Amino acid sequence: MNLPSMVGLSLADAERQIDALIFSRPTHGDHDAKMLRVASALEMLGNPQHQLRAVHVTGTNGKTSTSRMIESLLRSHGLTTGLFTSPHLTTFRERIQLDGQPLPQEMLVRLWERVIPVIDAVDARSEAQDGPPMSFFEILTVLGMCAYAEAQVDVAVIEVGIGGSRDATNVVRGEVAVLTPMAEDHSNYFVGGITGVATEKSGIIKPGAVVVSATQPMVAEEIIRGVAGLRDAALRWEGLHHDVLAREASPAGQVVTLRTLSGTREDILVPLHGDFQAQNALVALAATEAALELRGLSLDDASVARGFAGATSPGRLEVIAAEPTIVVDAAHNPHGVTALAGALGETFGFSSVVGVVAVLSDKDGDGILAGLEPVIDHVVVTQTSSPRATPVEELAAAAIEVWGPDRVTVAPTVAEALDRATALAQGRDGDAGVLVAGSITLVAETRRLVQRVHEAEVVADAPASLADAGESSTETVPA
Repeated sequence: MNLPSMVGLSLADAERQIDALIFSRPTHGDHDAKMLRVASALEMLGNPQHQLRAVHVTGTNGKTSTSRMIESLLRSHGLTTGLFTSPHLTTFRERIQLDGQPLPQEMLVRLWERVIPVIDAVDARSEAQDGPPMSFFEILTVLGMCAYAEAQVDVAVIEVGIGGSRDATNVVRGEVAVLTPMAEDHSNYFVGGITGVATEKSGIIKPGAVVVSATQPMVAEEIIRGVAGLRDAALRWEGLHHDVLAREASPAGQVVTLRTLSGTREDILVPLHGDFQAQNALVALAATEAALELRGLSLDDASVARGFAGATSPGRLEVIAAEPTIVVDAAHNPHGVTALAGALGETFGFSSVVGVVAVLSDKDGDGILAGLEPVIDHVVVTQTSSPRATPVEELAAAAIEVWGPDRVTVAPTVAEALDRATALAQGRDGDAGVLVAGSITLVAETRRLVQRVHEAEVVADAPASLADAGESSTETVPA
């Protein structure tokens, strides 16, 4: 297919068209070939990824928050930065950031015009061999590498899409490899449980790299040690080389004391909630320390404080509405749900909680529901617009097994689920809250719906409900 040019369109219209063209492309099952397609496209573009000094981040949980903190810390130390993360919650330009800001529209359009013929060429070559065209994530990876090279960033912080060794981002030569906590996930992708997860994710370790790792299951630790040994990579472990020595929750997040190789730093404000975010902050600080060392630099206390103070993690224990309080969290596997459940009570003093839950079909839905049950008094199950969404009837049957029929409500759309959950919370005694969790796409849809309602309330014809707001929009959340 020949991709159209954006010439003559406004920047906003061009972005909308590029968004539609990119996200109309499906994710493919030929995982072994996706990195080859990306490498082929980048070779035609002069291999911009080879110009980058990169911090490569993988793991099962916490990799987005950790990546965002690493970027903020490096920038606070005076380095120019690129940040590649997923998913996005408002504009897909959030996935490709320069110095903490989404890729400028003008730069997006200019890069798109440059990569159009390359995408067409790679598509044609793949299809000639009975392969698929480039996926949306592959194209985003190509755009990101081109953007960071053009901007000549000092360091690019690259979060993997899925796994590691076969991920499209593994075209970068990460001089620091960051491993956040690993657990079983994506059962249709990883073979062999935690062994398969660790084998795949340790594939980002490059020869001579510095590896900064969170605490891992014993099986994963052994695999990581083996890969690092084969590639002459230096290992830095949580508990041995870096550690969280103290943490205290606060309304603004938490105050932590962190130890790394260069010393102990006390009373650091991390504006994110939950003990898992303290661990993410620790790994981010240790990774930043390693990246700075490779440049002959060192951690500076004032810069560390600024870097953490400027760190954000949208969609992670994020309050998006009041009366009742609506909290969204992107936990989408049992490990993440366990962390969420532990942080919810510490962070919010809800008398009861009404949940809105949707799950993707390739996730451990039963494990997610079981993990949420202790902190959700009544659950409203729904499904998102993602083609991978678990059908609401199937999820409802599973939820009834966990909560019982009297504590489960079924809503066919996210908008209706939010309306019902809000009404249920408002009808309860005390300070009841609404928790939205189980799927990243659910969080994205929820944020967009609530934002539309807030915007509509400014005008006289505000919709009466979230469902009304949802019906007026044709926007969809990407899978």
